[in-house]
Amino acid sequence: MAIRRRGGVQSFPDVPVDLWVTCRKCGGMHYRPEFEAALRVCPGCNYHDRLDAAERIALLLDDPDAFHEIDADITAADPLDFRRPSGSYVDRVDKARALTSRNEAIVCGVGALQGRSVALGVMEFGFIAGSMGSATGEKITRLFEHALNHRLPVITITASGGARQDEGLFALMQMARTTAAAARLGEAGIPHICVMADPTLAGVTASFAAVADVIVGEPGATIRFAGSRVVQGTLRRRAPVEDHTAEWVLRQGMLDLVVPRRELRETLSRVIGHLAPAEVPASAEAATEVVRA
Repeated sequence: MAIRRRGGVQSFPDVPVDLWVTCRKCGGMHYRPEFEAALRVCPGCNYHDRLDAAERIALLLDDPDAFHEIDADITAADPLDFRRPSGSYVDRVDKARALTSRNEAIVCGVGALQGRSVALGVMEFGFIAGSMGSATGEKITRLFEHALNHRLPVITITASGGARQDEGLFALMQMARTTAAAARLGEAGIPHICVMADPTLAGVTASFAAVADVIVGEPGATIRFAGSRVVQGTLRRRAPVEDHTAEWVLRQGMLDLVVPRRELRETLSRVIGHLAPAEVPASAEAATEVVRA
């Protein structure tokens, strides 16, 4: 391996620069392959680092390649012709698409979890902080309607900064819309389990996520309505850090469980086994047929 000197400092050009990961919470350094094998959970402080939608799908489903996405082409419009000093809303959405290779802040579809077909909606935090706009709400609503029509249990995984400011009331309306769609699931006896990952805030916390039949939090996840900057700006004081963790929210009665990432797949399967109606399809092949129907 060639060694070069730059300004008297040795440089190793053949060594990958991304072999190490720094924990966002404790600052510990971890060898990336080992960190990924540990599902991005810090072995030092148990911090559960964020996962993207594809990683979440791979974590939960029997065969991620058999996941059948629905309504992937739905994307945001610009009803307000909203502009920031940094650029237009359209430009912001285009950048998010390029960054995540997604059209919106949620991925919806059908797959198999331990042999049982489930409707799955996973929020993509990298897409404008997982914010919920009109297209996001449309996809969530359609997922719930698809589950209702085919009697599939629903799992949603939230990671969101809340309603999308660029769409104003159009985004805020999605709180009521998705909550109403979730209520129709409940009326039909279709179970909905929500996993609140880091962070779950504002309009998502106060809508479809909070009305799930079973609400699960990941350890240490930030879960609250108003973010820390909003609290500080409104009340002129800092909110204690522990007041927005999943463990604190569990003690207040908003969550049913806090489940480590390694145990999440098994836990969700057991919960669905207790709640799901008998007529739910129970194989990956059935999941495929449900999507095609």
